[in-house]
Amino acid sequence: MLAVRKLRFAVVFAVALSLEVFGQEKSLFRDPEDGKLDASEWLLERKGFLPVPIIITEPAVGYGAGAALLFFRESIGEAVTKAKESGRLTPPDIYGVALAATENGTKVGGAFAMVTFAEQLWRYRGGIARPDVNLDFYGTNGTESTQDFKLGYNVEGWISTQQVMRRLGESENFIGARWIYLDLDTRFDASLPAPVLPPGGRAVRSSGLGLTFEHDSRDNFFTPSSGWKGYLESMFYSPDIGSDDKYQTYRAYAFSYFPVAKEFVLGARVDGRAARGDVPFYQLPFIELRGIAVARYQDENAAVAELELRWNATPRWALIGFLGAGRAWGSTTKFDDADTASSWGAGFRYLIARRLGIYMGVDLAKGPEETAIYIQAGSAWR
Repeated sequence: MLAVRKLRFAVVFAVALSLEVFGQEKSLFRDPEDGKLDASEWLLERKGFLPVPIIITEPAVGYGAGAALLFFRESIGEAVTKAKESGRLTPPDIYGVALAATENGTKVGGAFAMVTFAEQLWRYRGGIARPDVNLDFYGTNGTESTQDFKLGYNVEGWISTQQVMRRLGESENFIGARWIYLDLDTRFDASLPAPVLPPGGRAVRSSGLGLTFEHDSRDNFFTPSSGWKGYLESMFYSPDIGSDDKYQTYRAYAFSYFPVAKEFVLGARVDGRAARGDVPFYQLPFIELRGIAVARYQDENAAVAELELRWNATPRWALIGFLGAGRAWGSTTKFDDADTASSWGAGFRYLIARRLGIYMGVDLAKGPEETAIYIQAGSAWR
């Protein structure tokens, strides 16, 4: 399940790769202002079905690829026109199906939808997926196994997430309800001793209901330069609603963007997660940073802080520098005693759609154990 969160659909990147394949008129992909490669017009007018390659660079599952078929009910241009009329920045409605696989044998297939309705007052985000994911379990942070031992495991089954959000008045605040359903089978590497897990550590079925709150005042959904996004979520899993065990998960994060000067944008991210009760080991909070594999550092609590500086060196090209640190603690260590896992790196971006403010590019990140490459379409923070 954890790897599913990292399988990102690099839509804009895929568009750039497909320009010469699908483009019949080369001028369609040239900006009339500077004559550079640009997908603005194509993206603004595109609606209906769109085949999209998927590129995976997550260290936890290895390199991989796949394909998605997206359906845009309306074009981004139509959504932009509505936003100007209403004064609200609203994403277009998107439906899709996807399949992907990686070099370590991980396979994922699913369907999803993002819909805004009722005069932009309501939003629906949901999907269902069939994961067959291979990961490594390092135990919880603070134990010797975290540093010296890892145990491979497989998670296979079904995942469903359904969320409905309601705008509060005319604000950029949304309150919502979410249902998450997991029907997963976990198998550890039989050649090594199985880990000792607490009660509920291998729950087969989890069903949770929760409340969410979201604020989003960013100036751009893809590559923001100002504003901020904040999110709060509390999920409650219980046998009363179909779960094998009773536990709770919590998350709070904020992404903020500050234009420091004409050519510089500073981004700041804080992200905290917690879990209580008979939590399945694959639901434990983890440190999520570029350069650190998913689920590498897990425990009852996890917190991350990250900074990113973007230098718009030219009208089309930008350079990125970032650094972050996180801690996981709770089961055997207090926050002050937990080790800090840090990462840093650099990357570049190309303004692939000037009229939409969409950048794409590559990041190279160095973590405690390895160096990883990430292909980015829009912001690295989701």
